[in-house]
Amino acid sequence: MTELDGLDVEPIIGLEIHVQLATRTKLFCACPLMFGAEPNTATCPVCLGLPGALPVMNRAALEHAVRAALALNCRVAGFTKWDRKSYYYPDLPKNYQISQYDLPLSSDGYLEFPFGDSISKVRIIRAHLEEDAGKNVHDIPGISAIDLNRAGTPLLEIVTAPDLHSANEVRELAVQLQRLVRYLGVSEAVMQKGQMRFEPNINVRIRCNGQEFRTPIVEVKNLNSFRALHGAVNYEVTRQVAAWRKTGETAVSGNKSNRGWDDEREVTVPQREKEEAHDYRYFPDPDLVPVTFGTEWIKSVHEEMPELPLARTERFICEYKLSRQDAAALVDDRGTADLLDHAVEAGGDKLTLAKHFLSFWARHAHERGKTIAALGISPGRLAELANLVHRDQINATAAAQLAKAMLDRWDAPATLAAELGLLQNRDADQISAWVAAALEQNAQAVRDAIANPKKVKAARGFLTGQVMQLSGGQADPKIVGQLVEQKLGDIASQQ
Repeated sequence: MTELDGLDVEPIIGLEIHVQLATRTKLFCACPLMFGAEPNTATCPVCLGLPGALPVMNRAALEHAVRAALALNCRVAGFTKWDRKSYYYPDLPKNYQISQYDLPLSSDGYLEFPFGDSISKVRIIRAHLEEDAGKNVHDIPGISAIDLNRAGTPLLEIVTAPDLHSANEVRELAVQLQRLVRYLGVSEAVMQKGQMRFEPNINVRIRCNGQEFRTPIVEVKNLNSFRALHGAVNYEVTRQVAAWRKTGETAVSGNKSNRGWDDEREVTVPQREKEEAHDYRYFPDPDLVPVTFGTEWIKSVHEEMPELPLARTERFICEYKLSRQDAAALVDDRGTADLLDHAVEAGGDKLTLAKHFLSFWARHAHERGKTIAALGISPGRLAELANLVHRDQINATAAAQLAKAMLDRWDAPATLAAELGLLQNRDADQISAWVAAALEQNAQAVRDAIANPKKVKAARGFLTGQVMQLSGGQADPKIVGQLVEQKLGDIASQQ
């Protein structure tokens, strides 16, 4: 509970999330999924709802849906069917949507996700398949047009329980869901393309004078950005409390409503009243047979699942000695996280590799607008570079120079390091000569390093830097430090 305008209030929020599945074709026909194609060019008699056209189920969509359901810890039904959800809008030419009603593909799951300093858990009521509708286009002055390219697109609808209690928590769940479906490879989840859309169901529990009241539930439709989702929840909580103060209206059967989000004014606006299930007149689709799942097939899908983001983040924290923030940054892109693991498998030092991924490899990726995995550096070459540093054959500065060269050349890192003069010199006699020269050329710094307590540390650091400069950066810093200390000790003992 939090305080708002002198009242104890607690937002109660559930989410409906529509995730477009990453298939090549639509859910019940062979039309390709092409974002940005000319309007109404990716259509056929099936998705146009023409008489006599029969749907055929897309197996890849079903497999993606099961994979997502397992990641959401859902119970996958052994038997599921398709239902017709009847309603008329111009973007739905059949006058019904093929969805799932009483026997969804999966149900009774949960998702855990990091929020603040703890792990939040939201229950998943169901995750089922359905087809998308087309799109109303209002860009042409004076008319509204219909683009049916999107009609029939496979969607996974994920419905959560009302377990969320703030806009921040809702946003974090949405971020983690996007990350999860991308990790699984079941969706690109690019919100600007409409591939992931959120519809929060929001009401507020208010405690006043020892009594408890709940405001009517509002569903905010079709939010396609984290910013809009966060803003809509925050605004709606404040609006509902103010409306309750004015009218005293509370939640009862039949007064749930829909609202839209005005992104420019950052307010929700009224839409049509919310339908109930009986309004849609659900009935089994007579053109599609039910689907049954064998336990062995579900088991095989489960065994092919990748390590999921939350578990992988915890492992990276332990194995690579990373902060939670750094571990999450590396895990965020599955390809990059896989590459790091593969580089370790290739023999690279774990801790050095992690530092490299977070420093110069991340910088190069950012400059090129890519992920680290997309830079095209093989695990073996990454491992070799890390080991050159770990074995003190090159220093950190040289490693960064070498990484830049590796982006343009396919030579082995050791070969490149030798060619570019980046290998560290560990010849004690040669380094001793450089130390002697540096001390001879900087007599005042030598005196300060021996006898001036206020300047000892700075003077010794300066002398070490002079040796490195004389060596062209090739001298091993550890040996340099040891020999500088030794020479200074010898000079001090002779005075």
